[in-house]
Amino acid sequence: MSRNFRIAVVGRPNVGKSTLFNTLSGTRKALVERSAGVTRDRQYAQAEIAHRPVTLIDTGGLLPGEDDFLARAIFSQAEAALAEADLILFVVDGQTGLTPVDEELASFLRKLEKPIVLVVNKLDSKRHDAVLPEFYVLGFDRVVGISAKHRRNLEELEEILAPLLPEDLEAEELMHPEEPVRVAILGRPNVGKSSLVNRLLGQERMLVSEIAGTTRDSVDTLLELPDGRRYLLIDTAGIRRRARIKARVEKFSVSKALETLKNCDVAVVLLTAEEGITDQDQKILSQVEKHHKGCLIVINKWDLLDGRREEGNILREQVKYGARFLPWAPIITISALTGRRVKELLPKIDEIYHQYSTRVPTWVVNKALEQATRDHTVYTSGGKRIKFYYGTQVDIRPPTVVIFTNYPEEIPKSFERYLKNRLREALGFEKSPLRLIFRERERKEKFRR
Repeated sequence: MSRNFRIAVVGRPNVGKSTLFNTLSGTRKALVERSAGVTRDRQYAQAEIAHRPVTLIDTGGLLPGEDDFLARAIFSQAEAALAEADLILFVVDGQTGLTPVDEELASFLRKLEKPIVLVVNKLDSKRHDAVLPEFYVLGFDRVVGISAKHRRNLEELEEILAPLLPEDLEAEELMHPEEPVRVAILGRPNVGKSSLVNRLLGQERMLVSEIAGTTRDSVDTLLELPDGRRYLLIDTAGIRRRARIKARVEKFSVSKALETLKNCDVAVVLLTAEEGITDQDQKILSQVEKHHKGCLIVINKWDLLDGRREEGNILREQVKYGARFLPWAPIITISALTGRRVKELLPKIDEIYHQYSTRVPTWVVNKALEQATRDHTVYTSGGKRIKFYYGTQVDIRPPTVVIFTNYPEEIPKSFERYLKNRLREALGFEKSPLRLIFRERERKEKFRR
């Protein structure tokens, strides 16, 4: 299977790399914010340049020589992107002008011996083009001035890139006949989401630190196993209580995480053995329930309870009780740090996804409906009997059953919960949510001639 030609977008912080990445890919996958250091992990997106498919890689802002943890980790992520790239877009800020950091990065990039195009960004109008010559001192043959924000001179950038792309590029087979299972990794900050993704991938794909809020964007990573199973792992920013969300960029991160939840198949919600299930964990789980997503509850850092079995059993029961409104969600314990039981995660996701994608014949639905309602008589608030005529499954992911009745608006919530639980058990959805829709059966009017 061929892979796409890969183009890494690099540069110091706040020069517009993510804006260029989003513009070229036609997505909003990368966060765009004026604050330096917003992009921390590397992002991937598909794009078409000169009528040929390419993969773009967005990277964090590079600050060579910085000693703080995040700067070193971001630089490490960018180095990984550069190692797999076939071509480099080195982005600088035309409004700020040439800086010592740009010069240091230019020296570093030249040593890679890969094709490099110097992109002078933020030249929003022709009057800004006068600064272009000063950047030739960096020693690159291919220089172009653009405005990614205003899409200015992108055609000129494409003309420069076209000769550098192989003529026989084939579209990367991102999707096999079956789409990968979309798995969102959710949880509060610092519960080990990125460590878990890294453990599953077997490489340092995400930044991992003890600083809460390290992952600010949702990052997609395709995991393909030798047996053909495929998962799109989406590591998200930690979700805090709204009262604690102060910075605009963090608000955007939480919004992206919740948006990710809407588009996933299975949500893996991480808790920790240190704190058990908190109010914020329950709020996250309530969002999973609201959107009818498959769910796996993972208690991380279980190694902290080694030799304390009774305490562990109590914690399990507390989590089970705290998540009682998601009775279909399995609970497993792991240690992302040591790798303990992490191998059980994907088989459990497979079980959930299988049920989440199952379609049940109508006769089976009706048999289960008849058995569930046979011994339960339900009345409206006005004392009229509610009848359940028949049901049919109309959709999957989530499994959705429409039930026709005479008074759909009068069905008590308690009976709806009972019916949902009974049907999940009878139809084989023990590890999957089930969505019920009640509709009124059309009445046949009688006409006299």
